[in-house]
Amino acid sequence: MNGGAFSMLGGATRHALECSRAGCQEEAGWAIHWRNPKIHGPDTRKTWLACAEHLTYLREFLAARSFPLDVQPISELEKTA
Repeated sequence: MNGGAFSMLGGATRHALECSRAGCQEEAGWAIHWRNPKIHGPDTRKTWLACAEHLTYLREFLAARSFPLDVQPISELEKTA
């Protein structure tokens, strides 16, 4: 992950919300919260950000590995920050 979500939560501008797909610099509209149960405890969640174009790709990448995940719009993430 590029750290955009954590920068945003720390008070950075919305401009910092960049898609986590390698090479993509588009603004993210979605947050994908996931964990790898083999190395992360139940309370640990990682967050990837996704633009509309890469949301399906990133979600399917994680789902193919059977990682628990949930997706929420960035607008909902900002409400809970």
